Amino acid sequence: MLTIDTPFHGAVLNSRHGRETPTGLAVTVRGRAPMDAAVSVNGINARRAGEFFEAEVVIEAANSEICARTEGGRGRREHRIRVYRDRGSFPRYRFGIDDNSFFLRDICRKRPNSLFDCFYLDILRGFHREYGTKFVLNIFYSTPEKDFALDQFPTRYRGEWRDNVDWLKLSFHAWNEFPDRPYQYASALKLADDFDRVQEEIVRFAGESTWSPPTILHWGMAPQAVWPVLVDRGVRVLSGYFRRAEESGRYDVNYLVDAERSEYLWRHDALMDFDAGLTFSRVDLVCNTKPVEQIVPLLERLAQDPNTAEIMDLMTHEQYFWPFYKNHIPDHANRLDAALRWVTEQGYRPVFFHEGFLGNTGSLAT
Repeated sequence: MLTIDTPFHGAVLNSRHGRETPTGLAVTVRGRAPMDAAVSVNGINARRAGEFFEAEVVIEAANSEICARTEGGRGRREHRIRVYRDRGSFPRYRFGIDDNSFFLRDICRKRPNSLFDCFYLDILRGFHREYGTKFVLNIFYSTPEKDFALDQFPTRYRGEWRDNVDWLKLSFHAWNEFPDRPYQYASALKLADDFDRVQEEIVRFAGESTWSPPTILHWGMAPQAVWPVLVDRGVRVLSGYFRRAEESGRYDVNYLVDAERSEYLWRHDALMDFDAGLTFSRVDLVCNTKPVEQIVPLLERLAQDPNTAEIMDLMTHEQYFWPFYKNHIPDHANRLDAALRWVTEQGYRPVFFHEGFLGNTGSLAT
């Protein structure tokens, strides 16, 4: 038996996981091997303690392989993994808002002079002005009541959308809020058609520059067989909860990623799937699910763990802003303010995940 235990295959590594050197990031590789075998890791002799070994190696390239090797009477054995070095990484956060349709219906019906005469967009603009926050609004094709669809939205605001593309983007989420879990068992054809129809309408009424590849599907579930539909359309990041349900013991809102990787993501910021061409990101906070007083303590706990401290994946849902919604949250905006104020004060920078690597435009795979 020869196995590398850490780093995990697909791990995203930054300076919190090792030490920067003139040539790269020095990280400690740990694993297990037969006790009588000498082990080398990327050509460096490993230290042994019983069946365990460890060695410090320097990761230079963004996309790097780590190889543990034994040679002896049993022949040569190897275990290879790949990791991603997030070069020039910095503390950053993204903010996505899911389930959008009400604000588009409201604007379409009232035809105000400005998009920001809609109180919802005005709130978001206020956060951008105070904290520099960048928002991606994930859009349904139609409202839950099916009394509005994107093809009804006028083109008269294209200039205003264009003037705000530095901080406000629109993206695909699903065809409708219902049924739940629309892509958990959907065909590639269904996902592709819904995606293309929503993108086409967004580009029509808001312009190409307002469009953003999505980072989360409605309910965060889709089988691996349909992932190429997303990759072919420019998706490089998928955010999910990767949460284990106590009742069933199964992981959920995880794009049907296997249990081992879901467990890893539950405790880490991100994980690469090199074969799929996707990075999975764990959502750290859903503002509509946490009272104001719980938000900062949650973020503080995450910031104390090097595995969850570098990237804050934040989100909420549109409907909780609206007083007519049955589950309206009167202090919803205050919850966002608590989160955004804290990440700003701690030095986290706002990013779009689709730009560069998880918002780091200086970290490119080689």
